[in-house]
Amino acid sequence: MFAVIKAGGKQYRVVAEDVIRIDRQAGEPGDVIEFGEVLLVGGDNPQVGAPTVSGATVAGVVLNHERGDKVIAFKKRRRKNSRRKRGFRHEFSVIRITEILTDGKKPSKTPPEKPKRVAKPKPAAAEGAEGEKKAAKKPAARKKAAKSAA
Repeated sequence: MFAVIKAGGKQYRVVAEDVIRIDRQAGEPGDVIEFGEVLLVGGDNPQVGAPTVSGATVAGVVLNHERGDKVIAFKKRRRKNSRRKRGFRHEFSVIRITEILTDGKKPSKTPPEKPKRVAKPKPAAAEGAEGEKKAAKKPAARKKAAKSAA
């Protein structure tokens, strides 16, 4: 199931677990926000809004807030040494879409827990071989080895 939402004057096609960058939204990282302007809900039985789908909402979790690259607006006029340099950085919110709801259902207020990755343990034999290789690559170890050989 997918949905088309409107946020910040732009439209986004989203699916559950999508991560999108939109104009900065109010809220701290970890907060649940909901988008009420759902223009279309697709899937087995698509619903097209006129202008929005009634009873449909999309919920997401704020991951963090970012700023875009700096854009320089430089103005120069030929006479009177007139120059103006002005910079601008756009502010974004990174949001993970958690659920697409229809029929007036409300989103859960607590964000779902993301499964934690478990690091695979390295075999003990491989660690020893890597340690020897790293020591051989260091310049100090090579100098000592060259002096002892001479």
